Amino acid sequence: MQDVVEKVYEQVVARNRGEVEFHQAVHEVLESLGPVIAKHPHYAEGALLERIVEPERQIMFRVPWVDDAGQVHVNRGFRIEFNSALGPYKGGLRFHPSVNAGIIKFLGFEQIFKNALTAQGIGGGKGGSDFDPHGRSDAEVMRFCQSFMTELARHIGPSTDVPAGDIGVGGREIGYMFGQYKRLRNSYDAGVLTGKGLAWGGSLVRTEATGYGTVLFAQSMLATKGESLEGKKVLVSGAGNVAIYAIEKAQQLGATPITFSDSSGYVVDEAGVDLELLKQVKEVERGRVADYVERRPGARLVTSGSVWDVPGDVALPCATQNELDGDAAATLLRGGCGVVSEGANMPSTPEAVEAFQKAGILFGPGKAANAGGVATSALEMEQNAGRTRWDFATAEAKLTGIMADIHDSCVAAAEEYGRPGDYVLGANAAGFTRVADVMIAHGIV
Repeated sequence: MQDVVEKVYEQVVARNRGEVEFHQAVHEVLESLGPVIAKHPHYAEGALLERIVEPERQIMFRVPWVDDAGQVHVNRGFRIEFNSALGPYKGGLRFHPSVNAGIIKFLGFEQIFKNALTAQGIGGGKGGSDFDPHGRSDAEVMRFCQSFMTELARHIGPSTDVPAGDIGVGGREIGYMFGQYKRLRNSYDAGVLTGKGLAWGGSLVRTEATGYGTVLFAQSMLATKGESLEGKKVLVSGAGNVAIYAIEKAQQLGATPITFSDSSGYVVDEAGVDLELLKQVKEVERGRVADYVERRPGARLVTSGSVWDVPGDVALPCATQNELDGDAAATLLRGGCGVVSEGANMPSTPEAVEAFQKAGILFGPGKAANAGGVATSALEMEQNAGRTRWDFATAEAKLTGIMADIHDSCVAAAEEYGRPGDYVLGANAAGFTRVADVMIAHGIV
């Protein structure tokens, strides 16, 4: 990195000790900005870089709740309102035991540039809690969500901060939080949360959007080489919302997804994933991947190694951050993988990204490849503001157009700064310049 961005990175590490995921996210962005600063030195003036890596607001609060046995528990809640240059803060809520301030900060920082790439007029934010909804009853989840929203409600609003779902937060959790927000505010502000149920302000395609978008981005990358997903063998990690709908869209485009995973192991189904069975197990029964194997002849569960040990043409990491390391990347490359499109946030370690770029394969970073979810959340906000709802075909067509625009913006920025085909540089440069230009226009705030 050039001296100016190196200095900023050193300050981030010194001021945010122990937050390794945040350090990683900042380093990845700043490392790409050398050519941008060299061509446009005014971006280094007025402490703009120092401001863009510092959240506008960080909120942490306790969340007391009572389980079904009457025992009181206390979790931590977080909301990082990172950057509002382009619009109200926008980003999901994650409920998972791994959540801490550094994780939420890294996710919020990524969200700034991801949201900028969508050109939807939304800023960057993120939130969540170290609460684990897995294994909890609906009544326990409701009581937790109500306590969480009791504090969060004072910090959010349709024109201020609009949370959505993430890991551990689906339609059930969004419903409980919206109900509590409505009760506290005595106002039906449908646009305050996205990922809502269709009967009360939700958008068609929102459930599918992140997974669909990840696959659409892979398809766009392949198109630059005169190829498509038709006939490709696809490896998918995760078995949540993103993974399931990445599998669905890959199948629609003629590919054969053969893997998925959860914390208990990964499934290999060489005949191609039975999507309806997977949806039944994960969405209806809230089961484990082993339940799929019990009902699917020919599928096998592997509890050692990595899903990336399986040979395939396309990899879609859709689970969590840093799930794909340098060794896994080397294994993928030996297995013939030529395309990686990130469905999760920062799922590839720096060593893995370096390996993919050195090998010259098509690599779509998460802030571009998985932007379909937040893009469709913004479309949900648009529908809420107009008190209307589009049909599935209309919403999907808008998502498809947005993902194509994101891809083309990345390609154009990579070419402008002398690194054609580098989607990492392209995504960071395009997202950064959109935010930076507006921050400059707004003055020192």
